[in-house]
Amino acid sequence: MEENKEFEEKKPQDTEESGTENNIETQEYEIPEKADYEAEIIDIIRGNEPAYVKKEKLNDYHENDIASVLEDLDVNERRRLYALLGLDRVSEIFAYLDDPEEFIEELDNETAADILEAMEPDDAVDILDELEEEKSEELLQLMDKEAQKDIDLIQSYDEDEIGSKMTTNYVSLSLDLTIKQAMKRLVEQAADNDNISTLYVKKEDGTFYGAIDLKDLIVAREYVELESLVITSYPFVYDHETVDDCIEELKDYSEDSIPVLDKDNHILGVITSQDLVEVVDEEMGEDYAKLAGLAAEEELEEPLSQSLKKRVPWLIILLMLGMIVSTVISMFEKVIVGLPIIVTFQSVILGMSGNVGTQSLAVTIRVLMDEELEFKQMLGFVFKEMRVGFFNGLIVGSISFIFTGVFIWLVRGQQFMDAFAISGCIGVALALAMLISSFVGAIIPIILDKIGFDPAVASGPLISTVNDLVAAVTYYGLAWVFLINILHL
Repeated sequence: MEENKEFEEKKPQDTEESGTENNIETQEYEIPEKADYEAEIIDIIRGNEPAYVKKEKLNDYHENDIASVLEDLDVNERRRLYALLGLDRVSEIFAYLDDPEEFIEELDNETAADILEAMEPDDAVDILDELEEEKSEELLQLMDKEAQKDIDLIQSYDEDEIGSKMTTNYVSLSLDLTIKQAMKRLVEQAADNDNISTLYVKKEDGTFYGAIDLKDLIVAREYVELESLVITSYPFVYDHETVDDCIEELKDYSEDSIPVLDKDNHILGVITSQDLVEVVDEEMGEDYAKLAGLAAEEELEEPLSQSLKKRVPWLIILLMLGMIVSTVISMFEKVIVGLPIIVTFQSVILGMSGNVGTQSLAVTIRVLMDEELEFKQMLGFVFKEMRVGFFNGLIVGSISFIFTGVFIWLVRGQQFMDAFAISGCIGVALALAMLISSFVGAIIPIILDKIGFDPAVASGPLISTVNDLVAAVTYYGLAWVFLINILHL
């Protein structure tokens, strides 16, 4: 009994402590403020400390953070910084610059060539492509033969081919090596290659055989055969494959790097995870531009003529389609003159139709990018989009029927039956337009994909304009049949 009493006496205290813990858990978590690395780096660079102290401090900062402060420094400060950090570190910093050409231009050709030579070949190509052709050729001629060969290889591919995105920085091993010999080869190549987490193995004829995880090689016993460590089913892509065709495959494997082979299965380079992130970002930017009705992405400092070149063609096409929409509406002039109140709600029908079509378009493009659909699956997807459009139209149309009926009856002073006859026409037109727009938004990109066109060219503005036409015909056609000819309003 005493023990029970003691337990009961302690119970409230325990409960109170538990409550305190719960209060602590439910308190809002405050994210600590991050250090301002850019300000710290500038303070170090402009400080009065000896050069070796500055260098030691700057070694603690990521190259991307140092790259972000270069534009805040003057030319002399940048040159002192380059001399302080050394060629290899500067080349890594330049790889993170968004507009490296302006910093390359302020260097003498020898220094600029040395920096590009020390960079990953694919990063060097990105910079050379931004420079004037004459300047680019001058710098290329100053590089060593091996760097020139790597850059020429990458530049030989079209921009949409995966070979243009690869780097020649990788470690390769021969299949006939022992574990000890393989480790020696790894050490020899690691000095010049950053991508060492995956090692690529070649057969005697030089063709790609498979890959070895660095960890497996490190822990392997000397008596183990190298071949037993090789993953022979390791994924790869061919150099002339388009980015669009293989990007999803690359994303699915989630490897640090994936080899790029030529048609004879010789390894030419690798696509790293960093390259993949950049490729995905570029593809998303291009798709976003297409959805906006642009031929390509626009840059911040792009000339006016280039921006016009990208926008005007689509705008002319959309203008022609808009004229067709206006012509169709003019065909219903008698409906508009006889029942002008319906014009008030035209924007609602056209707007909702365009919104639904754009949603279906976005979903369809996403599905087409992620999966290879069979004909049966495509039909199922289209019907699914139509079902979504039907039920969305049913809900929105019902709400519209009630609210527009009340509005026309009370605010516009129409008779009760007439008001709800008009709102009924609006609700039905809205439901039908949303159903048809869902179908149009799904079927157009599928058709374009099947006939070999990029489905993203069925852009938002194009789908919206087509759906305006659908909505106008549906709305005014129903009004003509239902309100004018049947009800004689």
